[in-house]
Amino acid sequence: MTDIQPVIDTALRSAPPAELTPGKVYAFHTPTGVHQVDLTGPAAAPTRKTGTTTVRDAASFHAYFEKHADIDTEVYADSDRLTITAVLDAHQADAPRFGGHVLRLSLRETEAWKQWATLDGRLLGQEQFAEFLEDHLPELLEPSAAEMLEIAQSIQGATKAEFQSSTRLSSGQRQFQFVETTTAKAGQKGQLTIPETFTIGLVPFDGSEGYKLTARFRYRVGRDGELTLGYKLERPGDIRAKAFQDVVTAIGEHIDQPVMNGTPA
Repeated sequence: MTDIQPVIDTALRSAPPAELTPGKVYAFHTPTGVHQVDLTGPAAAPTRKTGTTTVRDAASFHAYFEKHADIDTEVYADSDRLTITAVLDAHQADAPRFGGHVLRLSLRETEAWKQWATLDGRLLGQEQFAEFLEDHLPELLEPSAAEMLEIAQSIQGATKAEFQSSTRLSSGQRQFQFVETTTAKAGQKGQLTIPETFTIGLVPFDGSEGYKLTARFRYRVGRDGELTLGYKLERPGDIRAKAFQDVVTAIGEHIDQPVMNGTPA
């Protein structure tokens, strides 16, 4: 019988490579056996940009956007989530794209903003409220930090007292009448005067501008003469919304694409 193995070997070597993974992994016959080629190895470059990059301020957004965006990039602003999202490879008008390369600015509230918001509308004991004012002197604008420190110290100095009445002065300040209850000063009368309102300066988000807010003093004199104090911020939600819109405006001024209201698909 004629030996046909050389014919079989020649046929196998002349056969086209087999696609094990289309476009990625191929196999073909050689004199020494089957040889496999993986085109996705270390030397292969990615076929497209993918992934979501999250930044925390407008400057970082601009830096990444300028490097990767093109004329068809789409930008969305979502005030509920405090995000500005750029789909860098968004669909073109006449051709679809992957939409898998995303840049997102996710704003974070500053610690100072969160602390003032947490105690907004709450009444605290004199000592606790005075300590809060002392801890936040840098944010106090009017009256000045020095004046507010003096007020805080006066509040602390009257912690062992029975408050009997309060009077609103013509200047708008509130004056409290109290009687000392400590052993050394029992029966000694005194006064505590605090402003009706005060102004603070807060930066709502990391990397954003600062804004002024008005706070109104709140108080309550209990049946036992105990004084509790607090404040109520005037329309903090409006300031927060304005701060976000100012970030959107700042980004819009540096890019050619419109900033749309919403979120990408």
